[in-house]
Amino acid sequence: MANSILGRMSALMRANINGLLDKAEDPEKMLDQMIRDFTENIAEAEKAVAQTVGNLRLLEDDMKEAREASQEWIAKALAASQKADTLRAEGKTAEADRFDDLAKTALRRQLSFEDQAKTFSAQVEHQTVLTEKLKSGLNKMRERRGELVQKRDELVARAKMAQASVKVQEAVKSISVIDPTSDLARFEERIRRQEALARGMEEVSVSSLEEQFDQLDDEIDDMAVEARLAALKSGGKPQLTSGS
Repeated sequence: MANSILGRMSALMRANINGLLDKAEDPEKMLDQMIRDFTENIAEAEKAVAQTVGNLRLLEDDMKEAREASQEWIAKALAASQKADTLRAEGKTAEADRFDDLAKTALRRQLSFEDQAKTFSAQVEHQTVLTEKLKSGLNKMRERRGELVQKRDELVARAKMAQASVKVQEAVKSISVIDPTSDLARFEERIRRQEALARGMEEVSVSSLEEQFDQLDDEIDDMAVEARLAALKSGGKPQLTSGS
């Protein structure tokens, strides 16, 4: 499991993100998928690291126990050997030989535990190297995932800004095409025509009023003429108006 995790971690770490983004049809979706891949592999790597650390601690415990047992058996071998020497000095050869045999048995057990301790030591060394590789890879993957998240957020922000810029440019372009000043000019011209019409109607109204007063003056003159004519017919003399 640990080796397979390391393989996938190495493949992800070697991935050329910028190159993949250039080729991707939807860079945002590609980054989201890579983030999911990193997240899943980080979770598996964490389990692998936990497992290797656990195995390492077990090996360390076994190595410690083997070393302690080796020390205990060498102490027992030494005690049996010393007892044999004491008995032999007392002339108790048979008993001395029995304790020497016990010392040999203890030494055999001590050698067995010593070999176990060496084996465990080699396994601990190997497991320590593997654990450190996994921890290092895990930390790098966490950093790379953080970079991906930051890259994705940056890309999304840039995409939104680009979309907003496109909308603004399209709006500006449509305004330029429409040219609202032409509409204002047409509206102003229509108002000017209405104002001119009003002035014309006013002038026509004034002209009509003057004609009416002129007609009234003509009617007054006619009445004056008729009055003078009547005076002449009656043998009288027409009366001049003041100021004549």
